[in-house]
Amino acid sequence: MDTVYIFKYLHLFVDAGLTTLRIAFFGIVLSLLFGLFISVIRYKKVPIISQICKFYIELSRNTPLLVQLFFLYFGLPKAGIHISGENCALSGLVFLGASYMAETFRSGLESVAKSQIESAAALGMGEYQIFRFVIIPQAVSVSIPSVCANIIFLIKETSVFSVCAIPDLMYVAKDLIGLYYKTDETLFMLVIAYLIILLPVSIIAYLLERKTLWVYRN
Repeated sequence: MDTVYIFKYLHLFVDAGLTTLRIAFFGIVLSLLFGLFISVIRYKKVPIISQICKFYIELSRNTPLLVQLFFLYFGLPKAGIHISGENCALSGLVFLGASYMAETFRSGLESVAKSQIESAAALGMGEYQIFRFVIIPQAVSVSIPSVCANIIFLIKETSVFSVCAIPDLMYVAKDLIGLYYKTDETLFMLVIAYLIILLPVSIIAYLLERKTLWVYRN
């Protein structure tokens, strides 16, 4: 293991890690927002729009992110639509992530017992109040484990962003291997970089799940 090589190019992985985190952060936040919105539409069974959302979810979940990025980055320019590499990566991540979040939140919404909704209505609560104070809090609590799993999944999916010529972790790793053939050292830095990013997320997810379980038991 060439430690001199590792310390010499460590700064490239730091910069690439920050780029990966930035895109992942905004992608995950937007995925959560759009996912929650779509799940409410499907839960309420809004005519036509609900069917459009269902089609979008099936399309997104059944096509790889790499293929979606190829379409955005190489296909759209053929139609005269040019998107920067970072915007392309962000759009692809949101397109994929929102569908997973939508299904996660929808399962949470549908897990709320009808008896609780009926009880809230019997107490004089309106439809909006029932949805805000009864359904949403329970749905979010039930969805936390799956949401955390989706977040980790989306962060790992950023490894294909290099197709958009973004200097993320995978792009830097492939570039260095092609230049210096230091495969072992480069892959070691790549693994450590993803571990540094994902391990805190996994710990936070574990603590949230434990907290949610404790709330339910008490």
